[in-house]
Order: sequence, then structure tokens, then C-alpha cells
Amino acid sequence: MDQTILGKWTQIEGQPYPGLYFEFMDDGTFEARYDALGIVSSGTWQTNGDEIDMDQQKHTFGLVGKFEGRYLIDGDLLKMSQVAAGEHERPDLDNAVLYHKEEA
Repeated sequence: MDQTILGKWTQIEGQPYPGLYFEFMDDGTFEARYDALGIVSSGTWQTNGDEIDMDQQKHTFGLVGKFEGRYLIDGDLLKMSQVAAGEHERPDLDNAVLYHKEEA
């Protein structure tokens, strides 16, 4: 497990859902919120190298399932790209979404 991903990461302005955040906890769980649409989701996550796999087990609109992607952390910036597992090949970071790390 990559400890550098722990904490709260908020999608920055200019991205598809500014304000959406993921909070990765050290027990392998995550919570995500997008207050603009009242969305809350949660599940589990794991990393291996630059790969990230997430199993979204709860979602306000019922969008549950496994997602796989890639990520890169550069200081307080997280680049992450994900797709539904099994529907597409694991994406690269060319069209990654950008998140800023929030202070603890």
C-alpha cells in the first residue's frame, strides 16, 4: 500500500467535477463526496506500483462496482485515471483527472 496516497484529495478547478474529493484511509477504505450533486460513495482501495484498484461498495445513485486505473503523486498533486474494471483496458495518465491534497 502506497502511504503517500493517504488523506483527502480534492478535484481542482477546470476538471470535470471540481470539489469532488476522495479520502483514502490507512485501513484500505475510501470515502468520496461531491456536495454539488449530493453524492457520497465509499468502498475499498489498493495500489500496486502505479496501479490503483477500487471497489465502490456504496454510492448515492447506486453506481457500485470495481474500478481500475493508474495514478501518480507529485507533491500535493494527484493524477488519477480510472475505468470500470473489465470494460476497458487499464487507462494511462494522458487524460488523468487532477486532485489537490488537503491539509490534515
